[in-house]
Amino acid sequence: MLKKLLKARRASATPPAAIPAGERVYAIGDIHGCAELLDQLLVKIDQDDAARPPALTTLVFLGDLVDRGSASAAVIERLRGLPAHRADTRVLLGNHEEVFLEALRGEPKALRMFCRIGGRETIESYGVAAADYDRMDYEELHEAMRRHVPAEHIAFMESFEDMIVIGDYVFVHAGIRPGEDLSAQRSSDLRWIRNPFLNHDRPLAKMVVHGHTISEELDVQIHRIGVDTGAYQTGRLTALGLEGQDRWTLQTIPDGPPR
Repeated sequence: MLKKLLKARRASATPPAAIPAGERVYAIGDIHGCAELLDQLLVKIDQDDAARPPALTTLVFLGDLVDRGSASAAVIERLRGLPAHRADTRVLLGNHEEVFLEALRGEPKALRMFCRIGGRETIESYGVAAADYDRMDYEELHEAMRRHVPAEHIAFMESFEDMIVIGDYVFVHAGIRPGEDLSAQRSSDLRWIRNPFLNHDRPLAKMVVHGHTISEELDVQIHRIGVDTGAYQTGRLTALGLEGQDRWTLQTIPDGPPR
């Protein structure tokens, strides 16, 4: 009880995080190959953005675009097309993109991990038949990946960022290591960390917005806001809207029971 009271006092003493005047940000959680949910959420974002006063609007995708869902290739292609009509679209490199890129380079450990964490669905979305996937060894799978994944998609993923700072917020895929300056953060932590970041109980230099760790709804803590609501399992893909000191949530509606 005392710990909760102390945490609440620290929270009330911390000035609210803010986005610079004239800017608006939508941070989108882990998509994981759910192209239809992405399209639904983008419509909601467009409608929400149009209903608000004019602002410089930035979309920040928090990483893990691929794996597990059935349409990773379509997700990548959809995001490649967004800058054509958006003021600003920025994408963070998630741990699943990291493994995918390493597997495409032929790293044996990465290729094996890719297959364990939903990579089958990803490579099938690029046109590799399920029967062919089942009969391939790792060397054959790597060759198939190199044939089927367009160079443009590889270059696009290689351009993804590790960290984005806007006003009092820092956007990363997984989290940051408490006690380390933002300039000293390791990419492995930015893409993979859970604890000690998740269980940290004090404000940090900036409010951290992240994906990577699934929560039932938006996970708002004193030092972080988690936006991964498990789209591939729940049908709920979530965006966090930010403007000034305001925050709001946009979300897809599940179609039927969770998978």
